[in-house]
Amino acid sequence: MSAPALSLAAPAAPKKSVAAIVTMYTDDRRLKSHASVIVGRLLEGYRPNGIFTEPKTRVVSMYTDQVPENDLSRGLAEKHGFTIYPTIKDALTLGGDRLAVDAVCFVGEHGDYPWNERGQKLYPRFELMERIVEVFRRSGRSVPLFCDKHLSYSWLKAKEMYEWSRELGFPFMAGSSIPVTVRFPELEIPYGARLEGAVALGYGDFDAYGFHTLEALQAMVERRAGGETGIRSVEWIEGEAVWRWRDSAEGRWSVPLVEAALKRNPTAKGGRPEDNVKNPAVFLLEYSDGLRAAAYMLNGHVSGWSFAAKLAGNAEPLATYFGFPDREKGRPLAHFDGLVDCIEELFLTGRPRYPVERTLLTTCALSILFESRVWKRRIETPELAIAYQAPRESYFQRA
Repeated sequence: MSAPALSLAAPAAPKKSVAAIVTMYTDDRRLKSHASVIVGRLLEGYRPNGIFTEPKTRVVSMYTDQVPENDLSRGLAEKHGFTIYPTIKDALTLGGDRLAVDAVCFVGEHGDYPWNERGQKLYPRFELMERIVEVFRRSGRSVPLFCDKHLSYSWLKAKEMYEWSRELGFPFMAGSSIPVTVRFPELEIPYGARLEGAVALGYGDFDAYGFHTLEALQAMVERRAGGETGIRSVEWIEGEAVWRWRDSAEGRWSVPLVEAALKRNPTAKGGRPEDNVKNPAVFLLEYSDGLRAAAYMLNGHVSGWSFAAKLAGNAEPLATYFGFPDREKGRPLAHFDGLVDCIEELFLTGRPRYPVERTLLTTCALSILFESRVWKRRIETPELAIAYQAPRESYFQRA
């Protein structure tokens, strides 16, 4: 009788190591910091399309720019076995002299930072990323880098951050969680479609949530014929002037799109927006190829994001809502499941699922919109001649 054959499984390859660079790490129920909802998923798993997924990477180090009383990072370091370092350099080199991690997750959102007179929170994303890039330079190599949300409050700083990635050649992805969450109904603008107008509806703080609104808009319109060509001008309109613009000959084109987007938005209140919104705003974008778009901030009338567009040859607008129509039955903060899935794909393959130029364009547009708010006029934007091609297969959660 022959001896049974022995089957020796090959040892699993070690997971790619990640350094988490965050402004602060808290979760006190009132505020779930972005470090908690992003890095927390890298530590404990997440549910893209509703399917639980173990982290494919391993957080090995962390730097926290601020440590409030309700900080969670110290306890998590003990639980998950990563080290918190006093500097960004040490977090990326693991206390040594050279880059020693496979990827960097940079979350520069939340924390006690000042505001400027325009209404922008001055997160030090540029300054923190500069220290990350310094380690890349001095190590003679770089690794994939994800930057949460917009790159900076300053379009000049944002462009420099983008140029660092081009200069050193590291895979770079940034942006909002809203474009990659579920859409009801499931809508993808046909690739190469001719668009005659587009509207996004958003809510909340003009800076933090205004960015989400612009990024959701851009993720849809970037698929149009000719690809993205950049933005020719921007204008911020605020207060009662929003309704005057909407009802004028200049803004009337947006009305059927607003109505279509509201019909898809389950958070919309009854009645007219002007009866519910105390301080409305609309961000007007004129693209270089002639496309007109408007991002309405309707805090008090909606508490979620929706979109509508008019396609050439279509009588009715296409419209969708970003998120679960029934929030009580949906996964909590499901939009971060999709984003973390994209982040891990970047870290594993070195290939962003969507172009960082999308976030560069929306970052810079929002920055100059805040200038328009101060100057109270339309601003020509040669700085926004940012052209790129969207991927034919766009990623967002389908379930």
